[in-house]
Amino acid sequence: MFGALVTDFSMILPGALHKANGGYLVVDARKLLVQPYGWEELKHALRSREIRIEPLGYAFGGAGAMMMEPEPIPLNIKVVLLGDRQLYYALASGDPEFGELFKVPVDFEESVEREPKNGKLYARFLASLIDGDKLRPFTAAAIAKVMDRAARLVEDSERLSMELRRVGGLLREADYWAGQRKANLVDAKDVDQAITAQIRRSDRMRERMEEQTVRGIIHIDTTGEKVGQLNGLSVLSLGDYSFGKPSRITASVGLGKGEVVDIEREVALGGPLHSKGVLILQGFLAERYGAEQPLSLKASLVFEQSYGGVDGDSASSAELYTLLSALSEAPIKQSFAVTGSVDQHGNVQAIGGVNEKIEGFFDLCKARGLTGRQGVMIPATNVAHLMLREDIVAAAKAGKFRVFPIETIDQGIEVLTGVPAGVQGKNGRYPADTINGRVQARLDEFAATARHFAHRGHAS
Repeated sequence: MFGALVTDFSMILPGALHKANGGYLVVDARKLLVQPYGWEELKHALRSREIRIEPLGYAFGGAGAMMMEPEPIPLNIKVVLLGDRQLYYALASGDPEFGELFKVPVDFEESVEREPKNGKLYARFLASLIDGDKLRPFTAAAIAKVMDRAARLVEDSERLSMELRRVGGLLREADYWAGQRKANLVDAKDVDQAITAQIRRSDRMRERMEEQTVRGIIHIDTTGEKVGQLNGLSVLSLGDYSFGKPSRITASVGLGKGEVVDIEREVALGGPLHSKGVLILQGFLAERYGAEQPLSLKASLVFEQSYGGVDGDSASSAELYTLLSALSEAPIKQSFAVTGSVDQHGNVQAIGGVNEKIEGFFDLCKARGLTGRQGVMIPATNVAHLMLREDIVAAAKAGKFRVFPIETIDQGIEVLTGVPAGVQGKNGRYPADTINGRVQARLDEFAATARHFAHRGHAS
């Protein structure tokens, strides 16, 4: 007033700690941390068991204008911080006082098992959300459709997502579409329309990539056969939306010192997990074909027309199939796409994003025309995670598209080439008319050539 600060006792207002004193205070940890000095002031109050009202300038070390300073108030409170796991880990490792003040960590499960008992409880959970938002009643078919979507969100047909934000958003949008058709009940078709609308708002990038592939700008074959070439599958995530992207993987082989060169790593585009997958391929070749003599080959692997980083080992099985095709000179059917990681013994292992990967290749095949010969090979351990779109399920039932669960590399190479993989005999050799036999013979040729050049070098 008149250029001066004026205050009196009526301007002293209670904060959250005052209002919750004697009880519980539940705090959003992220919002607390972005408040200037909020985190330090909370810790100070909990340590001293007192609430002090001080000018903010004191916290910055300045005196500032004189203000009223009420007596400290005794504090008896239980504080509960809510936040994501990354925030908890950051506080636990970065603030020595955090573990002393907050001694009881609770890690909430993000999903529940999809069993009859939990199914009924989950339906009640959905009903509480519907009632809380004052939405139209949902039919049983609509609730079942929401539960299917909840399983898709957690990428497991045997579990249900507890992610309130996305499930609640789906309920509200389904209610909107029911209102658009002036219905009193929300039906399964309203839930389907809500899901379609959510995807449609976010899939511009996927559509552009598919368009470029259909036009031939991005080269991916879905018909014919080729040696040393295979369609791999990856997942791109844009916010809450993820989609599958087919990629052309090629391999070339020649005489060398047993190296498998990862071109992505050589040009600093391959991440550590992808590089690990390529080294596992080298271990597989050494165990299976290098027991009697050193491997005398040099192989290179690359994701063609890939201009960004590549990481993850989910394409390692596809890379191994491509390498075996190049060594055996057996053509691979380009109507297939492959996903799955592999270990050094040739077992195919589970990966993430299996639904998006299948759908990405299906959409490309559908745009070009389904032939009934197209399909995707996935790890057998990923079958429990399948929650595919209804159009893909219908196409599979009609025999227009196929999904193959694969357990081993030998099983997969037979599907891709139509040639038996071959079983090793007691003499350590594979039958000549099999994939393994052809690879073994090719490696023998490389070894003989290497010895020949070695002898010529010594002679000269």
